[in-house]
Amino acid sequence: MDKAGYIFGLVCALALIWNRRKTKKILTSIEAMLDAAAAGSFSETAFDESRLSALETRFAHYLSASAISARNVALEKDKIQSLVSDISHQTKTPIANLLLYSELLMEQTLPPPARAYGQQLYEQSEKLRFLIDALVKTSRLENGIVVPVPRPGPLQPMLEAAAAQFAPLAAEKGLTLELKETDIRAVFDPKWTAEALGNLVDNAVKYTRQGGVVLSVTGYEMFARIDVRDTGVGIPESEQAKIFSRFYRGAAGEDQPGVGIGLYLARRILQDQGGYIKVASTPGNGSVFSVFLPKP
Repeated sequence: MDKAGYIFGLVCALALIWNRRKTKKILTSIEAMLDAAAAGSFSETAFDESRLSALETRFAHYLSASAISARNVALEKDKIQSLVSDISHQTKTPIANLLLYSELLMEQTLPPPARAYGQQLYEQSEKLRFLIDALVKTSRLENGIVVPVPRPGPLQPMLEAAAAQFAPLAAEKGLTLELKETDIRAVFDPKWTAEALGNLVDNAVKYTRQGGVVLSVTGYEMFARIDVRDTGVGIPESEQAKIFSRFYRGAAGEDQPGVGIGLYLARRILQDQGGYIKVASTPGNGSVFSVFLPKP
C-alpha cells in the first residue's frame, strides 16, 4: 500500500471512530432525557444545547412541551378536585337542613297534598345528597387522590354486611335476600369494594318487584366471582354496554330513584384494584351482576 492509500485509510478509520463516538454521545444524551422525563424531572436547561445535535435539540423541545402539558393536566385536575370539594363542603349543611325540615314538616298534621309535597321535598333532597357524595367519590378516584389498597381477606364478612344493610329495604318490598356462605378469600380493598357491592345490591333490590336477590361466591384458580342475582325487570342487550357509563339510566329505571352513577362508580373501584364487573340479563327474567376479584 502506498503512502496516500495509507493516509486515506487512516482518515477513514478516524472518521468512523469519531462518528461512532458522536452517535454514542447523542444516544447517551437522549437516554438521559428519557430517564429525566420518566422521573418527572425533565428540564431543557439541564442540557448544553450548543453541544447537541439537531435531533437532540428537537427531542429536548418535544420532551419539554410534554412536561409542560403534563403539568397543565395535573393543575386542571387539581382545580376540578378543589371545585368538587368546595361544592361538597358548601352544600353539605343546606342539604342536611332540607332533609331535617322536610322530616319535621311530614310529622305535622297536613292535608294530603301538602304531605305529598313534603315527601317529594325529602326524596329530592336525599337524591341531591347522594349525587354530591357520589361525585366526590368519583372525582377522588379518577384523580388518584384516593387509591384502593387491596389486601388478602375473606369475602364472607363483606357479603354479610351488604346483606344486613339492604335486608330492611328488601323486607319492606316483600322480597327475599339470601346470602350463600363461603370461605373463599380474595385480594380487595374492604371499604371500597363494599361500596361497589353495595351499589349492586341496592340496584338489585330497587329493580326487583317480586322474588328476591341472592348473593353467592364462586372460586376459580386466579379469581373469585361474586354474583348478585335478582328476579327483577332485566336489562335489554342494547343497554347492557351503556349501563356502566356515568349518569346513564335505562328505560326500566325511569320510575326509580337514582342518578345513574352507581354502576360507573362500582366499575371504577374494581378496575383500580385489578378486578372487573360484567352483567348477564334477559328482560323479564332478572339480571346477574358478577364481580371478579383476584385471589391471593
